[in-house]
Amino acid sequence: MSVLIFIDTNDGHVKKASFEAMTYGAKVAEQLGTTAEGVVLGTVKDDLAALGKYGVKKIHHVNNPALDHLDAKVYTKAIADVAGKTGATVIVFSNNVDGKAIAPRLSARLKAGLVSGAVALPDTSKGFVVKKNVFSGKAFANISLGTDVKIIALNPNAYQTIAGEGTAEVIATDISVDAPKVKVTAVNKVSGEVPLTEAEIVVSAGRGMKGPENWGMIEELAKVLHAATACSRPVADAHWRPHNEHVGQTGTAIAPTLYIAIGISGAIQHLAGVNRSKVIVVINKDPEAPFFKAADYGIVGDAFEVVPKMTEAIKKIKA
Repeated sequence: MSVLIFIDTNDGHVKKASFEAMTYGAKVAEQLGTTAEGVVLGTVKDDLAALGKYGVKKIHHVNNPALDHLDAKVYTKAIADVAGKTGATVIVFSNNVDGKAIAPRLSARLKAGLVSGAVALPDTSKGFVVKKNVFSGKAFANISLGTDVKIIALNPNAYQTIAGEGTAEVIATDISVDAPKVKVTAVNKVSGEVPLTEAEIVVSAGRGMKGPENWGMIEELAKVLHAATACSRPVADAHWRPHNEHVGQTGTAIAPTLYIAIGISGAIQHLAGVNRSKVIVVINKDPEAPFFKAADYGIVGDAFEVVPKMTEAIKKIKA
């Protein structure tokens, strides 16, 4: 019996969301009176033993180049094999792109109950109940899992990463790996200081910026805050900003600690992608903008006056 955590990587480095998953999985293991173990697939450049500070006691590393790029079907079989070897009764993923591709397949393969989008530790006082977001983050549901094996996909930024002390035992695991049917012919990376899905702070803007030539002040504010930049769908559709920055129901769903929306009215489709943010700040010159109803803090004013002053004030605080 153990809790197995899928440690997701990108270009050989462990993703931020995996640190959260490990911290969460270690706490679940503590609740169940068992140990937390991790599984890593493919080539890794990071020191895996150092991940023990997140509560993982053992890390099973399947070091096979065939696993360097995601093929959900191949990954599913590999993780199922490791879960069988370790006797895992709970398997934890991050509910990111990779987790969403693998967890449902693993659920079907192992006949395991799955809760995707978990936001809290399971309640084990009466069974095994997991809280998750539903209706695009407008409500919560408590899902009871009664299967022998249980799978939890944790929403990114839903659980605080806690680093302590300790090292993990790294175990070279040799399992049969199917030949991937997905062939990667090219990789186009989006450059930027902070990946949008992993950002603690996001500065986002909409049509209120009037044109792409005015985005300099958005980027400057993001730079002083060490934040990622984002935009509303009309901005991406108008090619003012790249589509990878589009957040909302039809774009990227995010859950940063702080979301600053500048010149965005707050249509329901946009809110659906950002309403899991812990704190929302809205800057808009229209006092009737719908976004103010969802905001924790609001500034009614012209962004072209407010944002530069905010940027200078933050610079002075950090000086």
